[in-house]
Amino acid sequence: MSDQTIRKSSSSRTIRTNNSESRSATSYNDTLVYAIGGLGEVGKNMYCIEHEDEIIIIDAGVRFAEEELLGIDYVIPDYTYLIQNKHKIKALIITHGHEDHIGGIPFLAQAIPLPPIYAPKLATALIQRKMEERKVRNLEITEITAESKVSTEHFVVGFFNQVHSVPDCLGIIVNTPNGRIVSTGDFKFDLTPVGNNISDFQKMADIGYFGVTLLMSDSTNSTVEGFTISEKKVSKSIMEIFKNTRGRLIVATFASNVHRVQQICESAVANNRKIAIMGRSMENVITIGQKLGYIKVPTKFFINPEEINRYPANELCIICTGSQGEELAALSRIANGTHRYVKVFPGDTVVFSSSPIPGNAISVNGVVNKLTRAGANVLVNSPLNSLHTSGHASQDEQKLMLQLIKPKYFMPMHGEYKMLKVHKETAIETGIPEENIFICANGDVIHLRNGEAFLGNKRIQADDIYVDGNDTSGLSTAVLRDRKILADNGLVSVVVAIDSRTNSILSRPMIVTRGFVYIKESGTLIKEAENVVFDALKKTMSKKTTFGEIKNSIRNSLGPFLYQKTRRNPIVIPVVLNRRLTQEDLNNLKAKKDEAHI
Repeated sequence: MSDQTIRKSSSSRTIRTNNSESRSATSYNDTLVYAIGGLGEVGKNMYCIEHEDEIIIIDAGVRFAEEELLGIDYVIPDYTYLIQNKHKIKALIITHGHEDHIGGIPFLAQAIPLPPIYAPKLATALIQRKMEERKVRNLEITEITAESKVSTEHFVVGFFNQVHSVPDCLGIIVNTPNGRIVSTGDFKFDLTPVGNNISDFQKMADIGYFGVTLLMSDSTNSTVEGFTISEKKVSKSIMEIFKNTRGRLIVATFASNVHRVQQICESAVANNRKIAIMGRSMENVITIGQKLGYIKVPTKFFINPEEINRYPANELCIICTGSQGEELAALSRIANGTHRYVKVFPGDTVVFSSSPIPGNAISVNGVVNKLTRAGANVLVNSPLNSLHTSGHASQDEQKLMLQLIKPKYFMPMHGEYKMLKVHKETAIETGIPEENIFICANGDVIHLRNGEAFLGNKRIQADDIYVDGNDTSGLSTAVLRDRKILADNGLVSVVVAIDSRTNSILSRPMIVTRGFVYIKESGTLIKEAENVVFDALKKTMSKKTTFGEIKNSIRNSLGPFLYQKTRRNPIVIPVVLNRRLTQEDLNNLKAKKDEAHI
């Protein structure tokens, strides 16, 4: 590492003050550190470092939606603060190529002109493919290594190699006018890793020797004791399964876990099995992995999905997406019997080379049950077979990182609240004073001032934005709220006919419900509700009014009445028909209402 990259900051002298109010007040010369995503959650990582008129962003990820987020594809950070300060953003620095670190880049590109992007080799290729699919042009991306350096007016950024479940993973050192910040990115310490990446212990020790003001470190596995098992052990388990399985093998794993995909392919080749790839993301990663030399398998072993039925079961291996039970992923469609090319037969062996991400256990169990019911032998990760190892550091690895970096202040990141809290306790064990550890939420701002760090009063807007399709406007948030209300409370539609020329009501309101109450058993309630609306409308239309006021009158009278009677809040949709109706029209309306009740 160059002297400039790891030099001891001349402004890192310690200051003392007894005035906590003046200390927490924002100064223009402070360096600000905050997360827009990644704290209190697993996913949508996005961390920012700001000094005066410059901001650098570390990662731009997404979080995959939980089951209760009905119809939502992704959750992304609220970019409002970045939009307001887009003129300050000088660089977007990517630690590695996982979706929770790069998946938000296309959405960020919709919000602001993208700054120069700096990313390691595999992440660069994945980002370029992603942006090509979204037809995003004018992309300025620079490939970086552990020897690279990125400089702006206020920041000098260096890098060091980390081991993770994907190649080309980097930790980041940021030299600022108020001290040195280190972000580990996602990491673990694997002494027998798969691939060429190794943890750069020497550089990390050097960084710690020269002094670190603030460490931001991965907390995902902070509740797991010991060391994470090596990828080499997983490789042996997978090879044993291939040797001992006589039927067809279907293996599901994370598409982005390139090393694991390579292990599976190597086992298939060693046991003379043809390889079929299912899932677009898996196809993309394997194509890129082959191009960059991370996946080394003779081309003759790969077959198209259409060729599956041409080979005996004991000569086939199917690698697919869907290890997290995603509804539209290849394995879920196979389990449901809706996949175009693959049907499950008795004698098939399905291997989950993964562990459920928090929140996905129910979905994964559902897929496992369907596959088992179809006759497959399903193998999941357990202490007995070691089909998966995490890419994140367990407690002893986190302690080693803390001892290498020796930070003055510490902020656990990348994890749910419990994970951050346990990581804090681990840091205290290594000797960091409790008052020097910050458990932050998205939007909290840590101030660095002359080598001191403290939590300020300023907060950054950092809400969740729900993405339905490619919509990043935030409208999906309101749509999701309506979906939840519909699921829990149902819908009530009120149809009323008026004549705006005479300001008169032509027919009594008619109420139709769906998912609220059972009509045949609630006739009295519906009649009472119609009377409540009718009385409110008569009062509203006793004077000159507007359509908006009429609709509000219906909602404001009916909503409280229904809640009082049922303790439920359905969506109320007023339908106002403005024309002079004949008796035939009224009869037709009543007939439609009666038909709906049936």
